[in-house]
Amino acid sequence: MQNHKFSVLLVDDDQDVLDSYKHLMDIAGLTAKAISDPTQACQHLSTDWPGVVLLDMYMPQIHGLQLLEKIKQIDERIPVIVITGHGDIPMAVDAVKKGACEFVEKPINPAQLLEMVKSHLDIRSAFVEQKRAMVSTIDKALVGSSAQLDQIRHCVSQFALLKNHVVVWGESGSGRHLVAHLIHDMSEEGETAQCELLSSEPDTTLEQLAAELDNLAVGTLILDNVERLSEPCQRLLAQWLIEQERNNHPVRVIAVFNHEPEQLIAQANLTPELYYILNQGVIEVPGLRQRPDDVAVLFHHFLKLSCKKLGKTVPKVESSYLSVLRAHHWPGNVRELRNVAELYAVGIVKLTGKEKLYTQAELQLPLDELVDDYEKGVIEDALFLHSGRVTDAATYLQVPRKKLYLRMRKHGIDKDSFKSR
Repeated sequence: MQNHKFSVLLVDDDQDVLDSYKHLMDIAGLTAKAISDPTQACQHLSTDWPGVVLLDMYMPQIHGLQLLEKIKQIDERIPVIVITGHGDIPMAVDAVKKGACEFVEKPINPAQLLEMVKSHLDIRSAFVEQKRAMVSTIDKALVGSSAQLDQIRHCVSQFALLKNHVVVWGESGSGRHLVAHLIHDMSEEGETAQCELLSSEPDTTLEQLAAELDNLAVGTLILDNVERLSEPCQRLLAQWLIEQERNNHPVRVIAVFNHEPEQLIAQANLTPELYYILNQGVIEVPGLRQRPDDVAVLFHHFLKLSCKKLGKTVPKVESSYLSVLRAHHWPGNVRELRNVAELYAVGIVKLTGKEKLYTQAELQLPLDELVDDYEKGVIEDALFLHSGRVTDAATYLQVPRKKLYLRMRKHGIDKDSFKSR
């Protein structure tokens, strides 16, 4: 249940105490909600709530530490200020270990409490706003409507808020580099200079790698095709990462692989110790054929971009053509689909087996042959668009069905070869 009408949630089983806290918040101009039943507290919280919880430790229905743990399960970054009895320092320390941001001893100092609340409100509000902006940016960058892409968006937003290493893997053209750069750009260290290990090649020597590592600044390191490095170089890289962490100069690595890392390990192309260090978070980017729900959305996206660049009106796309695109295997993944959309924007229908493109030698052919060849291509495109349905193709071409059959016979075109399989 999302509720942004209040910025402070007060939880205490003593109504008189709640009233005094509420009065204090009102005087300070803060909107507060008072809850006397702690078992109902969590239903007023959400991951995008930009507020602070003020929580008493001693309540009969549920202990404050238990409620603290439940709050942290909703969002570990929700700031919780706990109120403990006088001299109960061990309890307060335990609460801080479990995620409380501050503790206050009774009797409270109103000015001190308000200063704490306002300070953590500012931090929480800035964090929630950053998260909203991040989600908006990620949604715009990762185009699609599939469940797989929703999961990737979620992972990117989560890993961007952390400082741990991340492994991103997928086929060429699937968008794995886009995901890796999004994590970097959206992270809290987004202003940190990005470093790239350029020598991920089999012939890289230990001396060359050591020299490059010595020249790297701390920050985010995007590693591409690290499996190309020799085994000694991979071990050196693993040891270097461990040393950086020990010396309190952590380097955040986003490693990009072409294949599943476990497969690379089985093939002895990736050392287990290096992957053990990098494997703090994993994102698999499926090939386009594995997420057909994204095909039409991506096609329209790239088509609009191309038409905008060309200054053209976006052409109509037949549903039958979208069905053909959806059923395609897409060996080139998103990169191939973008190429198809760009060609469609200039009037070239791809995936027909023959495109309306001519070489210089073909342009030297007699006019009648060029016209016949062009006519044949137009008819094939129409049949392709409509999966071999002659009636639909004739309507699309604005010719009588009988006339289209005659032209098909002339060019030796078989409608069955265009039917969906």
